[in-house]
Amino acid sequence: MINKITSRNNKTLEAKLEKRLVEKITNLGGLAWKFTSPGNIGVPDRIIIFRGLITFVEMKAPGKSMRNIQKFRKEQIEREGFSVMCLNSEEQVDTFVEGLMKHGIQTT
Repeated sequence: MINKITSRNNKTLEAKLEKRLVEKITNLGGLAWKFTSPGNIGVPDRIIIFRGLITFVEMKAPGKSMRNIQKFRKEQIEREGFSVMCLNSEEQVDTFVEGLMKHGIQTT
């Protein structure tokens, strides 16, 4: 029972962070599209299109990190020349958006 509760809480925290990202990007005039790719597990959650740049974002609950398949997809996308960010806190979301506004795509 504890695992289900913990999992549900993590999903809720992740959803709040994702909502924060989407609101910040759309308020600035950018696009924050939900990304799904049927038949391809582990793809990032969002495609961010902002000021002529495209980056992919994987959202995680605070303290959580990407699974192995997500790391593999990150490497695939980066080999094609795109950035993939993993964000798991309000501070990371804010820093990411500020970085887009100031300097374009980050590579951390």
